[in-house]
Amino acid sequence: MMAYVTVEQGIDIYYEEKGTGRPVIFLHGVWMSSRFFEKQLSYFAENYRSILLDFRSHGRSSHVHHGNTVATYAKDLHACIEKLDLKDVVLVGWSMGAFVVWDYIRQFGSENIHSTIIVDELASDFKWPDFDIGAFDIATLSAFMTEIQTNRSEFLTGFLTSMFKDELKPDEVAWMLEEVTKMPESIASAILFDQSIVDYRGFLPSITVPTLLCFGREEKVIPVAAGEHLKENISGSQLEIFENSCHCPFLEETERFNEVVDRFIQTE
Repeated sequence: MMAYVTVEQGIDIYYEEKGTGRPVIFLHGVWMSSRFFEKQLSYFAENYRSILLDFRSHGRSSHVHHGNTVATYAKDLHACIEKLDLKDVVLVGWSMGAFVVWDYIRQFGSENIHSTIIVDELASDFKWPDFDIGAFDIATLSAFMTEIQTNRSEFLTGFLTSMFKDELKPDEVAWMLEEVTKMPESIASAILFDQSIVDYRGFLPSITVPTLLCFGREEKVIPVAAGEHLKENISGSQLEIFENSCHCPFLEETERFNEVVDRFIQTE
């Protein structure tokens, strides 16, 4: 089923759902969309209420020039959970989606959260003076902002390629590029900046829900050290390394990813 949830006047969040049972919500990365999780929808629908959604201004959700921050995306997620009357939810956050998971818990608590799965993300993307494993320094972030404004398609083609260990096929690049260029460049720049400077390092120790950390061994985007840092700071969390993946183990090692996540949910 494909539908929309109105989270505030003029803002509709697109979602797809299939199956019944405990809700499992898949949350995509910056510029991406729910389509990146299409290989998860049917698999998880066998045992769960499997839900994919597009964040505000992404994919098929309303494209608006306000509220494009991680904190607002977390509020939108909360509104979706309430309006769909979801209980005991599993949140799967990939890349920026992990920040939305953490901000959701920070704002609304974890009473209604069964568990979380964090896929290939740092506690902060920014390379702070005391956080040298960060992905971006100010020069890199500035260069990305310029590329988004002046050379987006070529830049994003290279960015998408960097997310995978193996070379993408032309048709794969084509559909991904179509997804990540749906929003205007102004929105793309705004959310890139916000998601690049949020910092959850101080919040991690307060997370009490069961947490599975899924990281690709290939370090073209996010280092394995990021997963080790999260494991050290989120009590009781489990770290799973995907040896043949980079930033997208759910696409690169789909069968293993689905089985590992399913097993984790069932044992928590």
